[in-house]
Amino acid sequence: MRVGVEVGGTFTDLVMVTDGRIRVTKVPSTPARPDEGALAAIDAASVDLSAVDDLVHGSTVATNAILERKGARICLFTTAGFRDVLFLQRHSRRRIYDLFYRKPEPVLHRRDIFEIQERMGSDGRAVRALDPATAEAAIRTALAGGDYEAVAICFLNAYADPAHEAAVAEIVRRLRPELNVTCSHDVCREFREYERSSTTTLAAYVQPVIERYLNRFAAALKAGGHAGRFSVMQSNGGRLPADAMGRNAITSLFSGPAAGVIGAARMAARAGFAEVITLDMGGTSTDVCLVEGGRPSLIGETEIDGLPIKTPVIDIATVGAGGGSLIWIDDGGLTRVGPHSAGADPGPACYGRGGKAATVTDAHLVRGTIRGESFLGGRMALDMEAAAVALREQAGKLGLEPVQAADAAIQIADANITQAIQRISTERGKDPRDYALLAFGGAGPMQAARIAEDLGLRTVLVPPHAGVLSAWGLLASDFVHYAAQTRRLPVAPDSLPEIRATLESLSAEVQAYLRDLGLTDPPRLTATLEMRYLGQAFEIPVEAELAALLAMDAAALSAAFDRAHHQVFEFSKGGGAAEIVSFRVGAAVAPAALPDLAQDAEAATPPRPIEIFERGRRKACTLLPRSALAAGDPPRPGPLLVEDGTSTIYVPDGWTAAVGEAHCLVMRRAQDNQEDSSR
Repeated sequence: MRVGVEVGGTFTDLVMVTDGRIRVTKVPSTPARPDEGALAAIDAASVDLSAVDDLVHGSTVATNAILERKGARICLFTTAGFRDVLFLQRHSRRRIYDLFYRKPEPVLHRRDIFEIQERMGSDGRAVRALDPATAEAAIRTALAGGDYEAVAICFLNAYADPAHEAAVAEIVRRLRPELNVTCSHDVCREFREYERSSTTTLAAYVQPVIERYLNRFAAALKAGGHAGRFSVMQSNGGRLPADAMGRNAITSLFSGPAAGVIGAARMAARAGFAEVITLDMGGTSTDVCLVEGGRPSLIGETEIDGLPIKTPVIDIATVGAGGGSLIWIDDGGLTRVGPHSAGADPGPACYGRGGKAATVTDAHLVRGTIRGESFLGGRMALDMEAAAVALREQAGKLGLEPVQAADAAIQIADANITQAIQRISTERGKDPRDYALLAFGGAGPMQAARIAEDLGLRTVLVPPHAGVLSAWGLLASDFVHYAAQTRRLPVAPDSLPEIRATLESLSAEVQAYLRDLGLTDPPRLTATLEMRYLGQAFEIPVEAELAALLAMDAAALSAAFDRAHHQVFEFSKGGGAAEIVSFRVGAAVAPAALPDLAQDAEAATPPRPIEIFERGRRKACTLLPRSALAAGDPPRPGPLLVEDGTSTIYVPDGWTAAVGEAHCLVMRRAQDNQEDSSR
């Protein structure tokens, strides 16, 4: 038996696989204590924890700790003269016309940053040696002045030689063994001091929070009889055993969205689609990602609340346009959607939990694209009158009826999501029309077809149980670990031995790490080289299988970089002098194969006519359960409203829907069907 539990902003989703059968459950989240929502889902699914061999968990605990500034009380030890790196940051100004713009606030005060007399050069040689006695005296004074839970250590150029950091960490652990200690060389062995300092500080900030959360959750599982493997999802699209995650919490920041992307990529491959754009529209936000060749893009740096984090993450763009996103009118009289959300508590007005503000879910209910009596398969009733009241005040200000205001808000949400997809496609040299759109999450399938139209896409895929695909993605994810190292080397024949030696060293490191966790199956090894032309300030990633990179000569490496550079900037130097700045190697061990996420067999209720309001007019529409659509049936024309228990799928006029491979619902624009038949 395998169980995946994903805690979202509004709902907690569970997928259970046992004896080749799949069971799904969706319950409201408990934002104050996410583990309670996860345990509630386990109880609602009647899971026998003693029979669970593999339980995988994804949550937003680390993300929320940073966003809400509820992490641990930490201090930072840094090289003398570099106390203000976290406050100086970069020259970039994110909002150039905002007269009141302020840089992102670090998660600790300046008074909690202490200098240590030491200095490493960028070549790894000690410019100023560390004196242990002087360092210990400074550490004693610093720790005596604050009630700290964790310590971050980030010294200048420690990526080149971590000896000074390791020595200071040993002193801290000897003086205060109860403190969590995070060193930069353990979480980020790459250059750029501000980004490395930020990553180390944030890692220390969330470490005690994640450890307490996982310990609490693991204890509850053990009390329920669970003795199997307990894993946690990472931002890079892979999972690790919870014990390992407790020592590397920063990698769990975006575990929920990453699980969704992995589930979508795996499902798309089973349906016969290797090039897709994933659209995960949940309760608080919408996440989109580009998947090429069956794999999502991976980037080496991201940010949260404006603070940079250098760790491999799936390249996901997020926009505040989820089902719980608030609909509001700005000072100029224009309707806006998000980024703020009603979340799970109190939630949309129609949930009847005290929410008064209008949300995207309320808008769908008012215009008819959600049916209140069958929400979540009829397990949760929605209040139409409360939704209408929430929209009425705004509609009055705009001179509209509530249903018109609801329709306008959904079109605005569509536009916001369209822009997010353009950021990960058009703005990076990718034509979105070359991809299918795979929609999931509770709200994604309702809006996917219109978003696809706006982008010129011809095909939309909706997997079975689309509302809980992220939980299925937890179980479908590999065990993954990455190691990175900054090392500047020119792309030249003389450098090839050192380039290959660095890749092989990182490969040995990640494989040893997974073996130490008890994962002995042969891993799939990938590598990324961060490269640039000489004189450039920033790098372009060149990614390939490790064996392929090791086999390349200098000319092949240079050509691969030229292609990657041209993809982003539409030009390349064609063999111009280039260099490698950083190396990254990843190892992945696949779990046991999963059965398809098939829809439960059930008696199909007959289709019935309904009326919806969409794109400014009332339309006759057919309401039917997903079980009424069978593989082999001819494509069915819209408008259709298809309910699958965890989400609702809207097939507009001009589109058709049919069941394809892996039980996915394949929606196509009608003119494309005609073109295919004419050929």
